[in-house]
Amino acid sequence: MIDTRVRLLTWNVWGEYGPYAERAERIEKVIGELAPDVVALQEPTGRTFGYEHTAVASEKSSCALLSRWPIMRSEERHLPGGALPGSALFCELAGPRGPLQVFSVMIGAFRLDESEARHMQVRALTAFVGEVASRRCPTVVCGDFNAPPDSDEIRMLTGRSAPGTPGVVFYDAWEIAGDGGPGYTWSNANPWARAGLYPDRRFDYVLSAWPRAGGAGHPVRCEVVGTGPQTASDHYAVLAELRY
Repeated sequence: MIDTRVRLLTWNVWGEYGPYAERAERIEKVIGELAPDVVALQEPTGRTFGYEHTAVASEKSSCALLSRWPIMRSEERHLPGGALPGSALFCELAGPRGPLQVFSVMIGAFRLDESEARHMQVRALTAFVGEVASRRCPTVVCGDFNAPPDSDEIRMLTGRSAPGTPGVVFYDAWEIAGDGGPGYTWSNANPWARAGLYPDRRFDYVLSAWPRAGGAGHPVRCEVVGTGPQTASDHYAVLAELRY
């Protein structure tokens, strides 16, 4: 089994809402302290947080990807479904131990009654993954899905119901390598989220495809970060380490 790892962070950073200048400093501090190799952002603002290699989806700038390593190719896809469609940004990275394929995803349908719209967007996402990703390289899908783990749309991604695209299913890093808790990333303990009056939910995920040779892509550690009294966004972030 591969012992080396890649560190990936996914975070919906809530655009420029609220006291953005103050929040941006906190976001930069968290990212700097965690030092992930790859950062998948949703609702980004254009800040690169010190990363040399970046890509941003043009679709309402809803997704971005920051990398320590060069981006060999990138492609984005509109995810239709419902009044607020989603978007996905794909990047193939020239990592030190071979190509690494990462998707930053924003599922746009956020209302509790929009499961059908999220289904449509997730199906479009899995079709995109099946089209552009190689099954020989580690493939990771990171993002804000606006859906909890027991929802039909997430079950479709994790092999608990029929997949949206045959063969395109993922491991949930929190389920495999989290601390066994609920892993909420939308929490009423977060003052920026509390005003939404939603129940506590896990909306944000690092999902990895079936492990490649040597276990490449298999989650070995996962935690919810960006929490506490100095939180910087309405979502908490997810940090995962995968074999790579």
